[in-house]
Amino acid sequence: MYKRLSAVLFPIVTFFFIGAIVWGYQEHQEKNSILIKAENQYQRAFHDLSYHVDKLHSELGQTLAVNAKSQGMHRKGLVNVWRITSQAQNEINQLPLTLLPFNKTEDFLSRISNFAYRTAVRDLTKQPLSDDEVKTMKTLQQNASQISKDLQSVQGKVIKNNLRWMDVETAMASEQKKMDNTIIDGFKTVDKKVGQYPELNWGPSVASVYTKRSVKMLKGQPLTVEQIKTKAEKFLEHKPNEPVQVRVNGKGTEYESYTAFTNVKGDGSSISLDYTKQGMLMSYMDTRSVKAKRISITEAEQAAKKFLKKNDYPSMEVVRYNEFNHVGSLMLVPIIDGVYVYPQQISVRVALDNGEVTGLQATDYIYEHKDRTVGKPKITMKEARAMLNPDMHILFDRKSLIKNDLGEEVLCYEFGGKINGGAYRVYINAENGIEEQIEEMPMLKS
Repeated sequence: MYKRLSAVLFPIVTFFFIGAIVWGYQEHQEKNSILIKAENQYQRAFHDLSYHVDKLHSELGQTLAVNAKSQGMHRKGLVNVWRITSQAQNEINQLPLTLLPFNKTEDFLSRISNFAYRTAVRDLTKQPLSDDEVKTMKTLQQNASQISKDLQSVQGKVIKNNLRWMDVETAMASEQKKMDNTIIDGFKTVDKKVGQYPELNWGPSVASVYTKRSVKMLKGQPLTVEQIKTKAEKFLEHKPNEPVQVRVNGKGTEYESYTAFTNVKGDGSSISLDYTKQGMLMSYMDTRSVKAKRISITEAEQAAKKFLKKNDYPSMEVVRYNEFNHVGSLMLVPIIDGVYVYPQQISVRVALDNGEVTGLQATDYIYEHKDRTVGKPKITMKEARAMLNPDMHILFDRKSLIKNDLGEEVLCYEFGGKINGGAYRVYINAENGIEEQIEEMPMLKS
């Protein structure tokens, strides 16, 4: 009996045993294949990064070598610098450096990219490179040379010692405090040196990109936690909410703000309100679920305007509208002397089941609020329209104040129209007729 059972089971057990070995081998091969593929990707990104930083140094040198009056060559060189730094930033993002402090180098490359782009897009025949910008470029060339040498040093060690990036990822993911790894140490050295570079004069257009909005930018006396709580309770006076709590954000810093939060009784939704230190409402969010749509776009606009008026905002007009999950998202801007002022925009979310406002984003309105003169256009609406594609079917036109690629406020003629099966807004500079911006319209507004 035992022999018969063994004769039957032995082949079966042997079959499964061999199958397990084959399966394990295949799994091992697949795992190795994935690891090899990841390692190859890391190696390629690293060597490309080293190449592009070296290329950046070379391109900056070539741009500085041309005649000071060669605006065309300056523009070409700056565009190439922008392209190369963008590629280098992309390659850094492909490396497993999430846990490794390499932020100073990333920030440095970002600033070079913005400096090159914003200098290249302006009219260099009217605004050629200034002495300060040339000085900045010379310093950038020297810095790029040093970074390139340091990366090539790491690259040489990687090749000589056959180092693996997968070991870097493992070392950084481990909980060990000490990370003894040639690649990690090399990148730390690069970042430390970049952090020691003296501050450069990047110019106002680049500086504006990195300017953080702080308490110092706003007028008014700071409020206490209790005063913020009172403001939030008044804002929510018609809501069956639980007691309001207030949290201080960034206490003692120039970015200090308040967050008031509570839960709504019955439906389990939560409400949060963010205030500046001076008590200005920056944002409001009610997380309640929204049922099926029952109100129209026009009713949503009326609800948004009524809400803003109730909360002491000036008269504003809707310039954009989107719908998602039965919620209407509207952008509104103030109008000064017939000009739509986009920098000072407000976004309002309206629940389309009953017209209740469930969200507000007013940070731009608060920080861009200032006495401004929009100026007078130097070309006519007719002349600006002539700059458009003749095939565009114009649906509306108006004067608008926007921020251009240099972060400067410019008066434009805004045209909304259809072409090639799509709807677009085109902003024509009201001073010189240049196309400042073009964007697709998800929904037409007139």
